[in-house]
Amino acid sequence: MNRFIAAAAQIASYPNQVRLNAEKAAEWTARAVKESGASLVVLPEAVTTGFTPKMPAEELWDIVDAIPGHTTAAIQRAARNLGVWVVFPSYERGTERGIVYNSAALISPQGEVVGVYRKTHLFPTERRSAGGWSTPGRAAPVFATPFGVIGLTICYDGDFPELYRVLAIKGAEVVVRPSALLRSYEIWETTNKARAYDNHLYIVACNAVGPDAGDNYYFGHSMIVSPIAQKLAQGRGTEEVVFAELDPDPLKRLTYGATTPMRFDHLQDRNLAAYEGLLNPACSAFEPAERSEYLEDRPA
Repeated sequence: MNRFIAAAAQIASYPNQVRLNAEKAAEWTARAVKESGASLVVLPEAVTTGFTPKMPAEELWDIVDAIPGHTTAAIQRAARNLGVWVVFPSYERGTERGIVYNSAALISPQGEVVGVYRKTHLFPTERRSAGGWSTPGRAAPVFATPFGVIGLTICYDGDFPELYRVLAIKGAEVVVRPSALLRSYEIWETTNKARAYDNHLYIVACNAVGPDAGDNYYFGHSMIVSPIAQKLAQGRGTEEVVFAELDPDPLKRLTYGATTPMRFDHLQDRNLAAYEGLLNPACSAFEPAERSEYLEDRPA
């Protein structure tokens, strides 16, 4: 990895105003680059609509687009004009009406869509097979860039350590987490720090602010966390850009502000013999207030 600046542009979306939000995302990407000199800009989850669209999957399919497409055109132009990498999250139209993915596109400084990640861990309310609007993805790709290897995740994914471990094993050095998180700040901070520390990764977590069509209100507090769980940047509860310079050699010291050397590697030190049954289906021993019943998910 090379030294570079990453930025999170936490903004409010106009509920379901796709074109207007795409233009706003491009404007804030330019602002992020101007304020920080960032090489990588991350935007919030479902930035073109807001997280909860309050419409059936078929209607959401009608207002969004494939990636790349009309929805990504403005941000592709911005990335090319600014010479910056952008993580642009948006609902993505599948090939069959009603199949919509909660996706994040990685866009290069040439304005090209280098890859797309489709959220693999859908929050129960959004899952189409439980009455919501999204269909889960099934892949966890990483992408090589001139400054490092990038992994993409989205919001609720951050509750699942297995996904981040897979990305780390694949060589990810920085994992982004565009989000529209409504749970407590403590959960937001804990999961970001834990995923960074578990896997010796940088986490760039960009949380939305403001309302969506479902009358939810997002609290921001975007953050960038180092591989030793040091918070390098912290947002407030309003629209703004937060950024940090990422050190390409972050594991030499056990903690920040001290010279004690780091002598362990969480990936190398795994005891693989102890993980039997890790991929078996399971439920918590404790009952939630209610459980979602999932029908079969049909990706298209």
